[in-house]
Amino acid sequence: MRILFLVPYPIGKAPSQRFRFEQYLEFLTAQGHTWHLESFVSDSTWAILYKPGHTVAKVLGILGGFWRRIVALFTQVPQADFVFIHREASPIGPPVFEWLIAKVLGKRVVYDFDDAIWIPNTSEANKIVAGIKWHHKVGSICRWAYKVSCGNAYLRDYARQFNANAIVNPTTIDTENLHNQIKVQGERTADGRVVIGWTGTHSTLKYLDQVVPVLQRLEQRPELNFEFRVISNQPPQLPLRSLVFQPWQKDTEIADLLGFHLGLMPLEDDLWAKGKCAFKALQYMALGMPALVSPVGMNTEVVQNDENGYVCTTPQEWEAALLQVLQDDNLRTNLGKNARRTIEERYSVMANRPNFLALFS
Repeated sequence: MRILFLVPYPIGKAPSQRFRFEQYLEFLTAQGHTWHLESFVSDSTWAILYKPGHTVAKVLGILGGFWRRIVALFTQVPQADFVFIHREASPIGPPVFEWLIAKVLGKRVVYDFDDAIWIPNTSEANKIVAGIKWHHKVGSICRWAYKVSCGNAYLRDYARQFNANAIVNPTTIDTENLHNQIKVQGERTADGRVVIGWTGTHSTLKYLDQVVPVLQRLEQRPELNFEFRVISNQPPQLPLRSLVFQPWQKDTEIADLLGFHLGLMPLEDDLWAKGKCAFKALQYMALGMPALVSPVGMNTEVVQNDENGYVCTTPQEWEAALLQVLQDDNLRTNLGKNARRTIEERYSVMANRPNFLALFS
């Protein structure tokens, strides 16, 4: 069987691709399938895409992406048995490529998404193209697809309005080859601190605002002796004495995350956030640390109070949960063990492998 992956970014670059399907490619090969991946954005465009400036180069990069899609329509698509489309075939404009692939060329499309991408989510990084993103195309692509692969139940329920063959295919963690170490909770930093951690891209830094007042109150208690470490592609501007910024690097991603003792995943309770697939929490938990999360999206499916972390709704709940885990190494150890077990049993690559492979049946 020949499978063509039409994806936004080059292989190995974007977390949504790495953790939704790239880590399953070897299993497709092992089953005798052949696959080919065509990214819309080239490596050179990816290198500047989220940097300020470079406007001409970015425009040329987008035009180059459309040209590659046109070439693929005549060269790669006709040979494919399945066409797997992650998020969209092109980042702007109507779903012309998807319509041609599904309705004109008659290919079986597996449509995959892990965010509520039918809802406009404008930021500084994408405001230039926000008006031509064509968010409402998502429903049409769902309707034309052979199957729809959704990151959580909220996304699946949306897709089922258009296609009965919509399933939950969760974002998963490779617990054998990547997240394969466990945090030793008794080991603190050189100056004896417990590290509260958060990781994410610049577009999600805004969610930290709700926990800043809580962390400021905890900073008034010197006996807690903690550090708030943020791993991101951009430094946050937060009024916290405990803040330490660490640039995200793929090569040291796991080692850097192991510097945390516990991880936070605050979210705003809005329609966009409901589409979130608890990825930060999954990463923390896979490394044997408790996750403290907002009750939004898939978080409440993954995190259970007093078992593998805490679900925090109010500032008082955030503060109480943080006080508990900051002061008790044994509690963090036990929560971390349960968190790791949750990932291995429900959200690991090996646990979800049959579910992913069934997309191509």
